[in-house]
Amino acid sequence: MKAAILKTIGQPLTIEDIPEPVPGAGEVLVRVLAAPVLAYAQEVFTGQRHYPLLLPLAPGCGAVGLVEKIGPDATRLKPGQLVFCDPTVRSRDDALSPDIMLQGWVASGEGPQKLQAHFRNGSFAEKMLLPLENAFSLNHVRSIDPAKLTWLNTLLVPYSGFLAAGLQPGQVVMVNGATGHFGSAAVAIAVAMGAARVVALGRNEQALNTLVRQFGSRVRPVLLSADETTGSNRLREGTEGSSITYSAYSLSEDEAMNRKRFMEAAEGPIDCLLDILGPIHDSAPTRRGIMAVRPGGTAVLMGGVQANLDIPYNYVMRNNLVIRGQWMCPRHAPSLLVELIHSGLLALEPFSVSTFSLEQVSQAVQHAHDHGGAFQLTVLKPSSL
Repeated sequence: MKAAILKTIGQPLTIEDIPEPVPGAGEVLVRVLAAPVLAYAQEVFTGQRHYPLLLPLAPGCGAVGLVEKIGPDATRLKPGQLVFCDPTVRSRDDALSPDIMLQGWVASGEGPQKLQAHFRNGSFAEKMLLPLENAFSLNHVRSIDPAKLTWLNTLLVPYSGFLAAGLQPGQVVMVNGATGHFGSAAVAIAVAMGAARVVALGRNEQALNTLVRQFGSRVRPVLLSADETTGSNRLREGTEGSSITYSAYSLSEDEAMNRKRFMEAAEGPIDCLLDILGPIHDSAPTRRGIMAVRPGGTAVLMGGVQANLDIPYNYVMRNNLVIRGQWMCPRHAPSLLVELIHSGLLALEPFSVSTFSLEQVSQAVQHAHDHGGAFQLTVLKPSSL
């Protein structure tokens, strides 16, 4: 079978013939119909982003394809089924704290690299081997173009964030980084899950207006200026010298002003923050969002912020805030997300795709780099129906 192989960081991918995998127990072989090309793939392949990978391999994170062969213990999957291939692969010998890797993409640490040594190749190939539990049936949405269904890979990220927050219909959410690729998807997910209002924070006025046009008046845009995305607020100290002074932290003037502005857009308290900012080197925007969440609310961190987050202990404690991280999706999330699409609650019409053949992988990687914003996805099509 043919695959796009990354042999060395900094070198172009090459199309090669590699052996076809044979599925054993707990495995499935899928013929890849469509694979998303992430906007930052070029940065990974050139080494600008250091992602631990066992080279050589066929990269590619997630796919939609047809079941080709199944292992002897498969009870539901059948050859010919359309499936979503979840790249989040977990070790099976520790249910509480499994090692996790993204197949064909990143394996950080000894345990994840053991997983990658076996499930080595990703979706930039005509066929890929993956664990049975990572193949989710798409037969009930088979009428949708497989290339369009690769949006599941993006949509799963914010969907998992809102699952982690316990988002309920009628609640008010705020999305930090709403105009980016994942942030705009988060707005779509929040609306589909029944959020009463979605406060969308971003610097791109045109993109914010597009969100309102696409998803209606429940989206409440807040345009941020450039200086609002940098600069940390000074904490009020609860200590003076070596003596301890009890002080319940209260919002600074800047924090209070921002909270008031966000709540005005929300028409009331904000139940949940989803922070999905890109790899910026300043945590001030994240902190600003957390400080705007109502007492008893939740903030979920899913972005790529490359800075420490300084949050006042007393404020979090006295306001019963929940601050939690969420990386990728829980096991049940893909099935639930597919049902949102099947039910009509989440429409894929706004989400565009640009497709390339396997032989055009270099052009696809460049296109993804140049067109990686809101509602844009580059898709590789290694095989045909």
